Amino acid sequence: MRIPLIFLVVLAGCSNEANHLGNPFFLPISGLTTAASNAVYSERRGTVEVLVKSNHPALIDQINAGNGPILTQAMDAARIPQEDRETRIFQMQSDLGLYQANPGALVTALMVYGG
Repeated sequence: MRIPLIFLVVLAGCSNEANHLGNPFFLPISGLTTAASNAVYSERRGTVEVLVKSNHPALIDQINAGNGPILTQAMDAARIPQEDRETRIFQMQSDLGLYQANPGALVTALMVYGG
């Protein structure tokens, strides 16, 4: 009697309805893919952070100018699409005071723009 009841409860968790956990049978796979994507993101963010913090004054000057090799390199590392870069540079120029005082905020902005 207990085995069919347990099976019924587990089967009920496999509906097509939206829920915050997803299909319980896929949780181990979901956990592995999430861990892998987090590792890739962390590596990319680390690269962007090193670029920003080691070239901060020059990067601020290039954002203010609207172009430059370090800015291009940082945008490449953050994977900002080519077609979005002009708009993103304009946005960064608007917040230049924040980025001059806080390199971490610039790292975050680049990562957000890169998606």
